[in-house]
Amino acid sequence: MSTPSDKTDELAGTEQSFVAHLMELRDRVVRAFAGLVLAMIILAVWPGPAALIDWIAVPIRAHMPADARLIAVGVFSPFFVPIKVLMLTAFLATLPWIMYQAWAFVAPGLYSHERRFAVPLILLGSALAYVGIAFVQLLVLDKMFGFIQAFAPPSVAATPDIASYVEAILSLYLAFGLAFQVPIVVMLLVRFNLVPLEKLKAFRGYFVVLAFVVAALVTPPDVISQLSLAIPMIFLYEVGMWLAKWFAKASRAPEESTESEPQD
Repeated sequence: MSTPSDKTDELAGTEQSFVAHLMELRDRVVRAFAGLVLAMIILAVWPGPAALIDWIAVPIRAHMPADARLIAVGVFSPFFVPIKVLMLTAFLATLPWIMYQAWAFVAPGLYSHERRFAVPLILLGSALAYVGIAFVQLLVLDKMFGFIQAFAPPSVAATPDIASYVEAILSLYLAFGLAFQVPIVVMLLVRFNLVPLEKLKAFRGYFVVLAFVVAALVTPPDVISQLSLAIPMIFLYEVGMWLAKWFAKASRAPEESTESEPQD
């Protein structure tokens, strides 16, 4: 019976020089940047930066007087804020393309059974990031601003600065987009034998505490946003452990599957 050591390594002979790696990295970065620039151009034409800002301002405008508007305190805010929003939207739109370029760079160093699951992981990671951002925009911001505005006395007119508002929600987009990657992290930890699944299950109680600590550090000091981040993280941790068991088996190398089968 043949052993894994008797089999030819499918990556043998695929080594590249350091210069070739740098050229490949340059090409992938250029392609990712080109996709980002193209998305910015398209979004600048339609729907335009003004429409994008109006859309992200919907949650806070819902808790302001009907005739109130966001203000621009900084001299250059009317120029830089739309550019920042345009760049963020373009980055989110091209996130799968950027992640694909990163995967294409490392793909030659992966085995065929590893490459088979790279694209699904990219799509799942992108989808989770989109779900996290949509969760912020459609639910968290409305509840958070309603909670905050309830503490404003009647004599105080809430007219937030557009630059600080955009900075605040961008940080929330980033925090939720990254936090929603918990299932991917759990799956990879188990697949590459960095942490056994049994230890992750035993760590479940500590992760609950960790989720609330992370939520307290990366979200504004209000209960609504902290709970809105901590609770999904706990739920996604459970989902990640459920997916990790399946992913570890499905992404095994052929020789690993053969070795795990009982011998007659």
